[in-house]
Amino acid sequence: MAVELGMWGFDWQVQGRFTFVEELVKMMDEEDLALQDKKENTALSFAAEAGSIGIAKIMIQKNKFLPTIQTGKGPTPLFKAALLGQSEMACYLYPKTYPTLNEMNRNALFFSCIDTDLAMKMLEDDTTLATAHNSNAETALHVLARRPLEFGGRSTLGMCSRLRKSLVSGIEDSYKSSKQTKALELVECLWNQILKHDDDYVMCLITEPSEVLFDATRLGNYEFLSVLINAYPDLLWETDDENRTMFHVAVLYRHASIFNLVHETGSIKDIIVTYTDDENNNILHLAAKLAPQNQLNLVSGAALQMQRELVWFEEVKKIVQPLSIDMKNKDGKTPRELFTSEHEGLLCKGESWMKNTANSCMLVATIITTVVFSAAFSIPGGIADDTGAPKFLKDTAFLIFVISDGVALFSSSTSTLMFLYILTSRYAENDFLKSLPLKLMVGLASLFISMTSMMIAFSTAFYLSCHYGLRFVSDFIFIFAFVPVVLFVFLQYPLLYDMFLSTYYSSLIFQPRKHMIQ
Repeated sequence: MAVELGMWGFDWQVQGRFTFVEELVKMMDEEDLALQDKKENTALSFAAEAGSIGIAKIMIQKNKFLPTIQTGKGPTPLFKAALLGQSEMACYLYPKTYPTLNEMNRNALFFSCIDTDLAMKMLEDDTTLATAHNSNAETALHVLARRPLEFGGRSTLGMCSRLRKSLVSGIEDSYKSSKQTKALELVECLWNQILKHDDDYVMCLITEPSEVLFDATRLGNYEFLSVLINAYPDLLWETDDENRTMFHVAVLYRHASIFNLVHETGSIKDIIVTYTDDENNNILHLAAKLAPQNQLNLVSGAALQMQRELVWFEEVKKIVQPLSIDMKNKDGKTPRELFTSEHEGLLCKGESWMKNTANSCMLVATIITTVVFSAAFSIPGGIADDTGAPKFLKDTAFLIFVISDGVALFSSSTSTLMFLYILTSRYAENDFLKSLPLKLMVGLASLFISMTSMMIAFSTAFYLSCHYGLRFVSDFIFIFAFVPVVLFVFLQYPLLYDMFLSTYYSSLIFQPRKHMIQ
């Protein structure tokens, strides 16, 4: 009955009745708080799961042995808090539980809270945790190597994603920066403790059961790698089981942030880029391979994906020796030949995407051309019988009509020509690098201008015809005439913006923002 009352009181605390719970605990004996329910949970176990530090303090003040009571043969409240990500609760319960933990329990707790502030505290108290292994025979470095998001790994987002990120950045940036800094501090402490051992032990530790260096490289965990390399530069020479260095793997998995580190290695770069793997592929061959799907998805549309692949190939080509450009692998293919065979499917998809886009847009551009051409000979208000001049010739609105109609005609014609060029293009690989994206950008921009100008011409023509006695109607039409323009912006601007960035700024991802290797 006492434990049920304790659980009921805890539920009330969750709902904000903290004072009631405090008085309830005062009425109970120490033994009552230690009672367990049918699943052998104490009241403190529930408090730990919910992260209710206030009620936990009240209970522990009443019974200091509560933190050490296990759920049957299961975890203590500390373990529950750590497993459920209740960082503050885990930090509070840790000093009260730590003295009772054996080595196996300490190791298990350390890996359970590797994402929390408690991990650093535990490492400071017991430096042997740096070389401890979990149930998968992995060290903490192995675990952290596979968590690039903890270290602020960069990615190339789409326009909409960047917009959403900018809207919430003011709220989240300080928290993320703090979390990333703490994660790096933990890696530094772990690595410094490991480096106190001899080289053979260090290399054995970080290569079994998996290779820490290449786990981090495959996932783009570049700040993690910079910590390791700064303290132990010899890692730059390490190769995986296929004789690839971290830079080869970074190119294969398309992680520009790690590939950029090659520029900070000085003369070592000229040696590393000459390495070939077991298939006699050099680093340019690896750039010629098709990128993983998750990297392709970072840009929208097959055409832009093809463009990004070409940018990667050209950037890697800049750092290799001239002999490597025409070097053949075991299959007898040069990097360019391998690029062609690997990207044949993507090239076809890019061509289809370009043609479908151009076809749809050219249809709209042609309709606009037809409409505005006809409007040029349908003068609003008609022509004066005595002079043959337009009746509203001296009206400012008429001048706006003439200019906007002319701009709509010229821009829609330009748009039609651009899309016609795209439809009749030969679609060679290099056309996707600049030529085709540029034509599509010009076509979309011209289409937007022509649509806007057409709406202005329509509104002014309606105004000239109906503003006498129907002013409110012309104003109403003028406002709603721009609804299609606004819709066009919302629907097509993301594509246009991504295409502009991909064409003119994609090479910027190969420029490191700061020196990571000191």
